[in-house]
Amino acid sequence: MCTRVVWTDAGGSVIVGRNMDYHRELATNLWLLPRGVRRDDGVHGELTWTSRFGSVVATAFDMISVDGLNEAGLAGHVLWLAESDYGELDPARPALSQAVWLQYFLDTFATVADAVAWIEANDVQVAQMVDPASGEVPAIHLALDDATGDSAIIEYIGGALEVHHGRDYRVMTNSPTYHEQLALLAEIDGFGGDRPLPGTTLATDRFARAAYYVGRLPQPRSQVEAIASMFSVIRNAAQPFRLPDPGRPDASQTIWQVVADLTTKRYVFESTTRPNIVWVDLEDLDFTVGAPQLVLDLGSHLAVQGGVAGNVGDRFERRADLRFLTLADLAHAES
Repeated sequence: MCTRVVWTDAGGSVIVGRNMDYHRELATNLWLLPRGVRRDDGVHGELTWTSRFGSVVATAFDMISVDGLNEAGLAGHVLWLAESDYGELDPARPALSQAVWLQYFLDTFATVADAVAWIEANDVQVAQMVDPASGEVPAIHLALDDATGDSAIIEYIGGALEVHHGRDYRVMTNSPTYHEQLALLAEIDGFGGDRPLPGTTLATDRFARAAYYVGRLPQPRSQVEAIASMFSVIRNAAQPFRLPDPGRPDASQTIWQVVADLTTKRYVFESTTRPNIVWVDLEDLDFTVGAPQLVLDLGSHLAVQGGVAGNVGDRFERRADLRFLTLADLAHAES
């Protein structure tokens, strides 16, 4: 479920695209989050910080950051990985809840290299949550990329942290684990093997197609062409609408897609159930300390007749601040 692709030489820009594949709607909205906001880890509140960078994020149920871009050009993307095993929480180590895992990096770092250095120096853990609405237990890994073209894939396998860091790690999908994905890719024609390019919706096949096509994109003549080119790649890796298949957790339809220009800091969103593409240019937004947190309610704006399209930077509205799901919330709900 989900595909993420980075194009590092798109006419002078770094372009990233991702599909969000899921078996049900996530009530996704876009949020403008300014600098100077105090947050905590969502676990025991022992790790606290104040956001250094403003960001635009796509949320699930207005409780979890699942994708986003900060004003320094660092982007992050949460994808499903069934093999994720975060281990037992160790009180001696810093921990971040799954809900705020991505947001910590967008709030704090300008580059992938800085984020990876912090992860490895602090031996950070991830605390697994439970979806309070469905009872599902998310199993996720995280991709980070930045305006230099750097990239990192962050996974927890068998309770141990695994980080794949470097410009070559341009594609991520789902199962199996990342090092296994790379081994399978090496069997494909064009990547060292002799197997033809596969065409199914399996995560391994989407991985191969995304890697193949992003490496063959022509140089764009404009930003619009660069963004369109990336959409062509992630649409090729998208999953069609389908009936639920309980035995195939990877068999989820694509519900929305994002393409971001990390160099000019444009964030583009497309729903697969509504006709219009919308975007925001981060340089036009107010991220100053003390500025309000604003939301673009995609459900109401895109669902109305005709909807909205194009630059929607002036459509964000004030309402209650974004509040990330915490372990305390889950404990309270259970009691």
